[in-house]
Amino acid sequence: MASERAKKLAAEQKAAVKAEKQRKKHSEDPQDWGRMRQFLEAFKVVRKNDKLAVPLMIGGFLLVVGIGVLLSFFMDPWWIWIVFGVAFGVLVPMYVLSWRLKGAMYKQYAGQPGAAEVALNLLNKKWVKDPVIAVDRHQNIVHRAVGPAGIVLVGEGQPGRVREMLATETKRHEAIKYSVPVTSILMGEAKNQVPLPKLEKHIKKLPKVIKASQVTEIAARLKALDGSGPRIPIPKGPMPSMKGGRAALRGR
Repeated sequence: MASERAKKLAAEQKAAVKAEKQRKKHSEDPQDWGRMRQFLEAFKVVRKNDKLAVPLMIGGFLLVVGIGVLLSFFMDPWWIWIVFGVAFGVLVPMYVLSWRLKGAMYKQYAGQPGAAEVALNLLNKKWVKDPVIAVDRHQNIVHRAVGPAGIVLVGEGQPGRVREMLATETKRHEAIKYSVPVTSILMGEAKNQVPLPKLEKHIKKLPKVIKASQVTEIAARLKALDGSGPRIPIPKGPMPSMKGGRAALRGR
């Protein structure tokens, strides 16, 4: 009897592992992807939105390999310099990909509803990001990030309507902020707005006002403010994060 139960349990565990593998295989969440898929998705984004990336990757590889071959004519043992050239040459396209990925992502998602989330996702672990805490039927959106600078609200969409939404959200957050500053940012290309490619740096440059130990506590408290209304995702298509891209470049 015990043997039958053990076999049944083993079969259930095996089925659960298989189901989880299938879920990750078909998942559009970069957190579920393997290193190779992260690398390929990052490459697709860069190739599509950055015409210089591929020539730079190929040129960098050939340049480093060429230097290795050149050194092999003058240095002994000659073969080791060729090996070094090829080894380091392979790394160059990976670094070029990582370097150009951020700009390519901004270009791909610019102008689409939810694009600010691209910049928020690039903030480091010191920040707790809550994308799309408010959205209206015209797809004007407010995002939130909590970190060293306190509470940061980022609005995107029609300037007039978004300013009203930011003012409303600021009042709601100030009600429980406990001396934590609330900073509102309007993302856009007009005067007094922050463009998408500069949003991440703009947030990081804000004055540091709270300790890291306070961030998690404040973020958890703010969850009570979040409504249960409809939330829209970021622009269509998988978005490889910088973290995923860099992890893919490092390998497993």
